[in-house]
Amino acid sequence: MGITHKTCLVTGCSEGGVGAALAEAFQKAGYHVFVTARTPSKVPARLHEASNVTILALDVASSESIATAAKIIRNQTEGRLDVLINNAGHGLNMPALDTSIEKAKELFNSNFFGVLEMIQVFSHMLIKARGVIVNNASLGGLSPIPFITIYNGSKAALITAGEGWRLELAPLGVRVITLVTGGVATKFLTNLEPLVLPEGSYYTSIKDMIEEHPEHIPFGMDPGTFALSVLRRVEKGYTGKYWVGGATCIARIAMLLFPQFALDQISLWPKPFTKKLAGEHGKRMTEERKKMA
Repeated sequence: MGITHKTCLVTGCSEGGVGAALAEAFQKAGYHVFVTARTPSKVPARLHEASNVTILALDVASSESIATAAKIIRNQTEGRLDVLINNAGHGLNMPALDTSIEKAKELFNSNFFGVLEMIQVFSHMLIKARGVIVNNASLGGLSPIPFITIYNGSKAALITAGEGWRLELAPLGVRVITLVTGGVATKFLTNLEPLVLPEGSYYTSIKDMIEEHPEHIPFGMDPGTFALSVLRRVEKGYTGKYWVGGATCIARIAMLLFPQFALDQISLWPKPFTKKLAGEHGKRMTEERKKMA
């Protein structure tokens, strides 16, 4: 006999992240949760021990992995899925000029194309259940924050596409919620590969400033609080963009009221590098012109 409870699939459920918190919130609410991660052993023990949880290996950047997980879930749920939470993804911390195209493509494969493929593969199950898709984007997708622009670009794509998917899927009975996620107190920063500038970078003069690696997410919301807030939106029939997490209220008001120049200063405030970089670059150009004279 298949699973008769409401079902939920969450990607990216390693210990210390929002995926694990979301999985736990839906599990406690009575859903049967398919908890997935590239490495299942990294899923918290409390989820391994829950009776209404199935742990699966799933890499959203792998078509084969997605298809395997879909087959298992389809067989256990009679072809239905009530909630799909696309949470898996990773960050990239590097100036755009110094970012390898290979790494940029890897990031988009995980943060954007992986989400698209998950939606395509699970669409029949979601339509059959008149289900809900939740895509975890980021406040960064709406903010011009230097040195994480490739990551922010992937989240901007997810926000824009998510709103389009909402319109495309609504006539089929499927809701789409796009999370504009602010600060959440997770291990995201500690798991992020440190920024180390390559030799010859234009940004060498501000190397110490931009290679500084913060240990904590400012204004970080408790992951459990974040997850419960998302659960409530799913169960109350919400659709569209949902701003959630630390500093999102302030950011939303600022984006409505302030001109772009003021917003740029807010983005630059943690690392006010522009004057120093421009000065050092000017000196370099002057020296090069002297050598050529």
